[in-house]
Amino acid sequence: MGSTVFERQRPSAATVDHALTGTRQAVFWLEDAPADSYPTLTASTSADLVVVGGGYSGLWTALLAKQRDPGRSVVLLEAKTIGWAASGRNGGFAESSLTHGEENGRTRFPDEYGHLARLGRQNLDELEATVRDMKLDADWERNGSIDLAVEPHQVEWLRDEAGAVDADSDDVFLDEAQMQASVHSPTYLGGLWHQKDGATVHPGKLARALARACADAGVQIFEHTPVAELVTSGLSRSEGVDVHTWSRDLTGRPTAATVRAKKVALGTNVFPSLLKRNRLYTVPVYDYVLMTEPLSSAQLDAIGWQGRQGLGDSANQFHYYRLSADNRILFGGYDAVYHYGGKVRDVYEQRERSHRMLAEHFFTTFPQLDGLRFTHKWAGAIDTCSRFCAFYGSAREDRIAFALGYTGLGVAATRFGAQVMLDLLSGHDTERTQLQMVRSKPIPFPPEPVASLGVNMMRWALDRADHHEGRRNLFLRTMDAVGLGFDS
Repeated sequence: MGSTVFERQRPSAATVDHALTGTRQAVFWLEDAPADSYPTLTASTSADLVVVGGGYSGLWTALLAKQRDPGRSVVLLEAKTIGWAASGRNGGFAESSLTHGEENGRTRFPDEYGHLARLGRQNLDELEATVRDMKLDADWERNGSIDLAVEPHQVEWLRDEAGAVDADSDDVFLDEAQMQASVHSPTYLGGLWHQKDGATVHPGKLARALARACADAGVQIFEHTPVAELVTSGLSRSEGVDVHTWSRDLTGRPTAATVRAKKVALGTNVFPSLLKRNRLYTVPVYDYVLMTEPLSSAQLDAIGWQGRQGLGDSANQFHYYRLSADNRILFGGYDAVYHYGGKVRDVYEQRERSHRMLAEHFFTTFPQLDGLRFTHKWAGAIDTCSRFCAFYGSAREDRIAFALGYTGLGVAATRFGAQVMLDLLSGHDTERTQLQMVRSKPIPFPPEPVASLGVNMMRWALDRADHHEGRRNLFLRTMDAVGLGFDS
């Protein structure tokens, strides 16, 4: 079996040990973003729309609902605090793609991919306009992104992709010299620069700025208010849904409340769905991240990166990285981990093996930064579905809508998902609700123990492909044929 560049060019153990000395298990984005506090729901109430979840899906849904109809009463319920889960832990890449990349989109939705690509660009443009027009403090930078080739076979992949772009694209293939002139790493053999289809953003600031915009628009936000159950039994369609919550009051005593909602939008991401029908459609996969201390001017000069694009290599098990506003490097990805039973637990966020592997790969990528330290390490669970991109739907006579399964590409796509949910709840057909992407569902994952066996077999096969010049074995080709997949 062949080796990858990260095995051929390993840094010294001393370099890695030094870099990880004193690294804290904490989410940089959440520490760095000013936080507001919102009350806990302790008394029953009613609303035209209840949004469950205080991450990007829920926040965009609440904000857009008020923009569509300022007179509509909207309540947002968050089990913990605004943006604490995936929305505050991601890499901060806002991509135009709604389909997790062109290849995935063309394969799964060949008849409408061009339309989806245009809708995705429109969505990213509108998101940027919202950040600008509402003056959201989110460190937004529309610098595009670069797919990197770090193995010879990946150069040809990117060259082929550059030759297949649609008329609206301004993607540019970069040969080795051009790539090195953009960002310097001994691992880079080429790149594909998506000049207008990507941006970077501060995830924590974006979530909390969206929450303030919601509150300013009249949305009632409640934190520390988990939703236990959605009840429609005994209620007519016009009466809506009883949203049962539970929490603790200021003395610590448990308390329960109910919100009578005409409509409900679920932005629950990786957590067990309040609709049982959806529970096998996603699995939680843990993704690991490191954040460096701010780079000095000399360190920045050593790597170039003047364009500040988001970067990601082209392997099946890939890395993603970007600069923060204060010139730290976030470096994550590669080692996606599924735990038996599909549980979401705090203990899974601490995995020394994964963080050390990321540190090794970081210094393979940028050996000239030897001596740099990592200040933060963390992890988060991704709501992975078998088609790699979000799916949507409604239930209980269109009283409840949901959008799930973003598979790690939801920073921008959640805004599109919010629009879809509001369209579905309106009861009217729209351009979005007529999409095959919206009307179809992914293949559900099997229950345990088959799920764990399958996911781990997929991880092994993807790693094997990365060690064999990207060649996919019979197992991967079979999974491709039936529409099941798994990726980091």
